[in-house]
Amino acid sequence: MLLAFNKPFGVLCQFTDRSTPSRPTLAGFIPHPDVYPAGRLDHDSEGLLLLTDDGALAHRLTDPRHKQPKAYLVQVEGIPTASALDALRRGIPLKDGPTLPADVVPLPEAPDWLWPRDPPVRFRKTVPDAWLRLTLREGRNRQVRRMTAAVGLPTLRLVRERIGPHALDGLRPGEWRVEG
Repeated sequence: MLLAFNKPFGVLCQFTDRSTPSRPTLAGFIPHPDVYPAGRLDHDSEGLLLLTDDGALAHRLTDPRHKQPKAYLVQVEGIPTASALDALRRGIPLKDGPTLPADVVPLPEAPDWLWPRDPPVRFRKTVPDAWLRLTLREGRNRQVRRMTAAVGLPTLRLVRERIGPHALDGLRPGEWRVEG
């Protein structure tokens, strides 16, 4: 079984939270026993999370050797320069080694289908923001946030919209479906 879930902001990518039991977890949304996340999204990230009961499938989806593309909508603080975009496209040197090149497309605004975040992203009149669609073929801890910060564009909002052939495709935050 493979489930696609639109993880809301603030939900942990696990079924229990022993450290702070009041935080929302997957258990509040996914009624299927014996499925586990194939990969993770940070507590403060949103969007597509795949869950499965098939270990081999989870491995194919998450192992960097399989290079499954993962596409993200990224709201950044600041206006991306050509040199910042080129650096992301070449790969960024991080403390744990250089990243693979990313596909980066600046967007004129957030897509129409994107829901408002709750709580909203902070707004500052004097600091502009911009949207990017960034696709990676690896999945390190907080990689998108670290990459955009390295080029002077801190991430304000991060929404995963696709993993390989699997996409949000109309799922609203907190909704899930069985993938066929």
